[in-house]
Amino acid sequence: MNFFGKLTLDSLPHVWYTIGATVSIALMCLAAGMFLTKRQKWGWLWNEWLTSTDPKKIGTMYIIFATLMFFRGMIDAAMIWLQQAIAADSQGYLTADHFQQIFTSHGDIMVFFVTMGFFFGLMNWIIPLQIGARDLAFPFLNSLGFWLTVVGGILINLFFIIGGEFANTGWVAITPLSGLEFNPGVGVDYLIWSLQLSGLGSLLAGLNFIVTIIKHRAPGMTLMRMPLFVWTSLCGMILVISAFPVLTATTLLLWLERFFDLHFFTASFGGNQMMYFNLIWMWGHPEVYILVLPAFGMYSEIVSTFSQKRIFGYVSMVCAALMITFLSYLVWLHHFFTMGSGADVNSFFGIVTMLIAIPSGVQVFNWILTMHKGKVTFASPMYWFVGFLITFMIGGMAGILMASPPADFQVHNSLFLIAHFHTMVIGVAIFGAFAGVTYWFPKIFGFMLDERLGKLAFWFWFIGFFVSFVPLYLLGFMGATRRLDHYAASTHWQPLFITSLAGIAIIGCGILIQIVQLIVSIRGRKQVSGDPWNGRTLEWSTSSPPPFYNFAVIPTVTSREPFWDMKQKGMHPSQKREEIVLFKNTGFGLYISGFSFLAAFAIVWRIYWLIALGLLGVIACIIILSFNDEMEEVYDGK
Repeated sequence: MNFFGKLTLDSLPHVWYTIGATVSIALMCLAAGMFLTKRQKWGWLWNEWLTSTDPKKIGTMYIIFATLMFFRGMIDAAMIWLQQAIAADSQGYLTADHFQQIFTSHGDIMVFFVTMGFFFGLMNWIIPLQIGARDLAFPFLNSLGFWLTVVGGILINLFFIIGGEFANTGWVAITPLSGLEFNPGVGVDYLIWSLQLSGLGSLLAGLNFIVTIIKHRAPGMTLMRMPLFVWTSLCGMILVISAFPVLTATTLLLWLERFFDLHFFTASFGGNQMMYFNLIWMWGHPEVYILVLPAFGMYSEIVSTFSQKRIFGYVSMVCAALMITFLSYLVWLHHFFTMGSGADVNSFFGIVTMLIAIPSGVQVFNWILTMHKGKVTFASPMYWFVGFLITFMIGGMAGILMASPPADFQVHNSLFLIAHFHTMVIGVAIFGAFAGVTYWFPKIFGFMLDERLGKLAFWFWFIGFFVSFVPLYLLGFMGATRRLDHYAASTHWQPLFITSLAGIAIIGCGILIQIVQLIVSIRGRKQVSGDPWNGRTLEWSTSSPPPFYNFAVIPTVTSREPFWDMKQKGMHPSQKREEIVLFKNTGFGLYISGFSFLAAFAIVWRIYWLIALGLLGVIACIIILSFNDEMEEVYDGK
């Protein structure tokens, strides 16, 4: 048996993009290490951040991690657009296999590590503040979930450094392409185990948020007094704990097929390929609503604050979120209308897909009616909201079109579907993440983002989005397929692909402006009050940033907008601190995740002794942690 399994010298980086990425990563790590050493910040980094169980610090680390992964995913997107713009009657600058690897990594990184990372970060910050809690229900699991997500993100990028290749299967690792016959290397294994680690982290986070929302609300905060962001986050987390086990089981079956040659999905050996499609999309379509439901809640908070009105139709908004959650389980089969399920089955799933537009429409009309006769202030978060409304309606109409099986048969395997998906994910989820970060930035960091640059960045993003994706709708109607790495010039598609490339350049300018916005805001920062936007919910009743314990005295809630009512009555939050019990910092979340990473890496390369070492490390950490009876600290209120 080879001591290092399948890992050999031939696996090390040997082409320009892996060598370049390895050198870049090494230089960035070296620069960070030198900076921390020069400033003598290693102890501070470890004690204050890496081992923290404070949800606010974990939320900040989620946002930083999601930002780093965002730049990684956008590089992939730019490479895809550039290849398609120049690959008329030529191979372009990428091989077909390399193009498919980039296509796959872009999808998985943007879904699992960018969008979910931003939302988990904001939920860690805002949910305890909005429900009047000092912490999440399980602080250690919060730390563990975060670090599992981080090591999953590291693993999905590790092939740059160690070598090998990445999956070329599309972001859901479709079979039989993900089987050993077509992918005998380690690329699919990298994908499987990065999703296993990050999926477990998401599952732990989902459980934690649900228990926190159900059991840790302030006195008087009934379910129907919860802010809408809390409601939509609760619905999203219900989807997480019910859908992510399906993803875990499906990818585990795929790995067992690859590792032990069991043929669950290989038709030629008695397996059922359609079972994989059903299982992966039973997770995949609820995942779409996991991404958009928290964004809906953010938009509700923003439009209410900047319209200076209660949200219109609160009860109907809650019912709409619950209905979306329920219906999201019943629409997965529209992802394979073209695969011969039969007219009856297609009709049922087509009708349910159309029905899900009704609660979504209810929310849209309620947002518009909230603005009606309100004192609307168009601050930068409202720009993102209005941009979302426009893109959401366009993407929603495209979705209704594809809910009809005959229409879907024409456009399903085309760039029309890619354009629709990105309209929903970028126009709803990414715009929502930007809106939420902009809205709560002064609460998190204590100073405002530059408004002028924020609005300018929005316009570049908004215009660039339509320049990028409207051509894809047209190309889809013209017959351009998904995962297309080159094409004939006689199709006359190249001008539209070049237009789409220009769109990503405009978006790139928007990203550059956002970077400048952050730098300018940091340099000119001025401490703001706890309520810079004239907010309505409890998070604005604390200082900016809030103290580590959130509330000196847990508030008693008497309405849906407790802080707004408090301001109308001229009342102020109590500053006399009660005895506070909080969880101690611990490095065990990082230790367990580190050993899990070792085990997953070893499974990818079949280094059996390292698998055993990683698993033993995880077990040993759990045993040691279980004997620690002093996990909490008491602050006496002085």
